[in-house]
Amino acid sequence: MDSFSALLRAATHEQHEEANTSSFMSDLLGGRLGVDAFARYTEQLWFVYEALESGAARLTADPVAGPFIRPELMRLASLERDLAHLRGPAWRASLTELPTTRAYADRVRECAETWPAGYVAHHYTRYLGDLAGGQVVRDRAERTWGFAKKGDGVRFYVFDGIGNPAAFKREYRALLDGIRADDLDKQRVVAECKRAFALNTAVFRALAEEFPLSA
Repeated sequence: MDSFSALLRAATHEQHEEANTSSFMSDLLGGRLGVDAFARYTEQLWFVYEALESGAARLTADPVAGPFIRPELMRLASLERDLAHLRGPAWRASLTELPTTRAYADRVRECAETWPAGYVAHHYTRYLGDLAGGQVVRDRAERTWGFAKKGDGVRFYVFDGIGNPAAFKREYRALLDGIRADDLDKQRVVAECKRAFALNTAVFRALAEEFPLSA
C-alpha cells in the first residue's frame, strides 16, 4: 500500500503540472516578461505567506499541524527583503493583492483557524514546492534580471537553514505519512491539496491577464 505522501504526490500530479506550465510562469521563466512581472508575482506571494505564517504561529502546539511548523521554512522576512529591493523601501504603500490571491490567502486562513489538517495541505503544497521548483525560478531570475546569486530579489527561494534539502524533504514526507488523521480526513487533505494548486493556478491566470505578451 502506498504511503500517504506518495498518494498525495500521485493525486496532485496533474494539478502540479498545470501550475508549472502556466502561461505566466512559462513566459516569466522564459525571459519574455520584464522584472515588473516578477515583482508583481512576488507581491502576491507575500499575501499567501502572510496567511500561512500567521497561521503557523497559531498552530505551533497543534497535534496535527504543529510538527510541520519549522522555523527554517519561514519565508515572510525574506519576501519583505526582496520586495524592498524590487519596489523600494516604501513597498508596503503600493502593495495590492489580486482577487484570486485574496481568495487563496483567505482559504489558507480559514484552514488555519478551523481545520489544521487542511492547513497542512497548503503548507505542503507551498513549502515543498519552494524547496524544489523554486530553485529553478531563482536561477532564471538571477540570469534574466541580474540579481546577485541568492541575494536581494530572490532571497525568498534561499533556505539558509536547510543544509540538505533532499534529507529535509524525506523528513517532511515522513511527517505526512504519520499525520494524525483518519482515512476520511486524509481524503479531505488530498482534495485540499488539489484545491491549493487550483487556487495557485488561478493567481497565475490573473497575472497572465495583467502581463499579456505583445502580439
